[in-house]
Amino acid sequence: MTAIKPVQQPITGHETMTDPADPLAALSQFYRAFNGRDLALMEANWDNSAEAVMDNPLGGIKRGWREIRPVYERIFSGRGRVEVEFYDYTLQQHGEVFTAMGRERGRHTSEKETFELAIRTTRIFRKVDGGWRQIHHHGSIEDPCLLARYQLAVR
Repeated sequence: MTAIKPVQQPITGHETMTDPADPLAALSQFYRAFNGRDLALMEANWDNSAEAVMDNPLGGIKRGWREIRPVYERIFSGRGRVEVEFYDYTLQQHGEVFTAMGRERGRHTSEKETFELAIRTTRIFRKVDGGWRQIHHHGSIEDPCLLARYQLAVR
């Protein structure tokens, strides 16, 4: 599977996916876990080996699930709520690995404020026991003011 033309239909986590071999099922599972603040489902989405790496605006570079988990714990337990969807993406599958490259849009909502998020995102998954497990995530917020605002809101 290689999608050359960017897909605009967002992945939100509300998709009905039943085939764990489908890369879209892994992406949908991630967004269901993230938007639902479901740490157990998030752990099931990530490869639990030391090879997993996350590089994002909130945690810097984290290696292995033991370092990645606290970043999600902080996001999920915060007073504000963060929800995002994945869109404008392409998928490339190469054997036992697939890459999803695109954008996330969403919002951070708290008692104090609400603001929109715009994040460039790459996720890499590898096949494990017939399903896909995330081994890498990189997210970037281009606007330095938005980045500072998001970091302050989630910390």
